Amino acid sequence: MLHIKDLQLISILTKSQSLSAAARALNVTPPALSTRLKRLEAQLKVNLAVRSARHLSLTPEGEQLALSAAEILTKIEDLSESFAPMRQDISGNLRITAPFGFGRVHIAPAIAQFAKAHPRIHPVLELLETPWPDKRDADIVVHIGAVRDSSWVAHNLAPNVRWVCASPAYLKLQGVPTHPRDLASHNTICIRENDEDVSLWHYRKGGTRSAVRVTPTMVSNDGEVARSWAQAGLGIILRSQWDVEQLVAQGKLVRLMSDWQFDSANIVALVPNRRGNTLRVKTCMEHLQTTFAKPLWKKDTNFK
Repeated sequence: MLHIKDLQLISILTKSQSLSAAARALNVTPPALSTRLKRLEAQLKVNLAVRSARHLSLTPEGEQLALSAAEILTKIEDLSESFAPMRQDISGNLRITAPFGFGRVHIAPAIAQFAKAHPRIHPVLELLETPWPDKRDADIVVHIGAVRDSSWVAHNLAPNVRWVCASPAYLKLQGVPTHPRDLASHNTICIRENDEDVSLWHYRKGGTRSAVRVTPTMVSNDGEVARSWAQAGLGIILRSQWDVEQLVAQGKLVRLMSDWQFDSANIVALVPNRRGNTLRVKTCMEHLQTTFAKPLWKKDTNFK
């Protein structure tokens, strides 16, 4: 006879690339997980997974069981949620993914407040370089930029304009660019967080829209690293207002060409259609929207 823990086991296996990763997700040791899997295979008299030290894949029988397990677990979850309004509480695991920088500074404190208000909810916050599309079967994905995927619903959390900045030391040595075209002849620092063209910086003024091709002298996939390079005087950076506003106020960075608007990328929370109506997801979304309804950084008054 199968138990819920067996269904949860196979469900985790289908989302994991190795036994070690699956063990971490279930908060058990790899040997304990291997024993549980062998016991389940012996009970069903089929091989459910092909595993090695660094790789895990399900057999056709394992994939069939995983599909059925997902349907059953969803029904159990929905049934539990249906009684929550009567109990006037919500409970269960809630998985959120977010970008490293923004997740650390803004999402982690918001989830801490949510957890205090709902102690029966157990949040799992995973910070990733690219929360989308590397969503890890999340309930909520916090993402910066547009996403076109009909299987997910996007909820705007906050506007997010980008500023061109450099350190006072860099500007003293290299001069101050006054037009976006001038950036082509300056040292620039780029952040490669996804597949977009990071060296083509779009800008506009009024109804005029154009772009400048910069030649990065330094590139990182970590925004904090790139920002620290800019502070050290190594080049000009295009970075979200939320990340550099305080440094500009402190005089550690200087905002350049504030009368030009560079491409913005709004902050959104994505919810999958199949889990978008659960009470704990809806409650968390309401909390995030309420949190970000209050200005967390100054409104950029240069543009409408």
